[in-house]
Amino acid sequence: MKVEVYSDIACPWCYIGKHRFERALAAFPGAESVEVVYRPYQLDPGAPAVASSHREYLDQRYGPDSAQMDAHVAKLGRGEGIAFDFDKALHVNTLDGHRLLRFALRDYGPAVQAALKEKLLAARFAEGGNVGDHEQLVEAAAAVGMDRAGVAAFLASDQDRKEVLDEIAEAQAMGVSSVPTFVFDGRWAVSGAQDSDTFLRVLEQVAAQEQQQQEQGQDEV
Repeated sequence: MKVEVYSDIACPWCYIGKHRFERALAAFPGAESVEVVYRPYQLDPGAPAVASSHREYLDQRYGPDSAQMDAHVAKLGRGEGIAFDFDKALHVNTLDGHRLLRFALRDYGPAVQAALKEKLLAARFAEGGNVGDHEQLVEAAAAVGMDRAGVAAFLASDQDRKEVLDEIAEAQAMGVSSVPTFVFDGRWAVSGAQDSDTFLRVLEQVAAQEQQQQEQGQDEV
């Protein structure tokens, strides 16, 4: 089974959803046969390359209620082991982060990509990191075992920029309009940071349907 997770580094619900899905996957008997890959999406593609205060950005976009929104997310995050710190968080364009995640998947595989995704989400929402800064991106990549010099050279280039933008456009064309969105084997989609029990039921249902289809195929041979 292949699960493609469309998410943005700048999405707190994607952080929560990642933890909830991983908890469900750990409880799923067929976890060893599930490949999880992260696909790009940008909630604010026009975000500046220079980082600014997350709090000021949300206040401008949503008004004074944004602090209550963050408080609600932080409370839910604590239940998932996430220490959100929105006062320190920085708002910045995530395109280079998505380029790096694509590079990680291609050259190092899904496990390293998932570890890097965790690092970037933690930097963005818990550590006051700037996920648009190349030096900080290199440090995050090195921490999960990626070659420091290779990552620095990759980020200094324009490599994979078009491919990431194309992937985002393809996601939107197939109906992805919010994140996180989890697509199972390219056929079944679940949107939102569902609770772990829901994710587990979906994994079980998809596995059962695939098993049924395999058995039907064998009967037809």
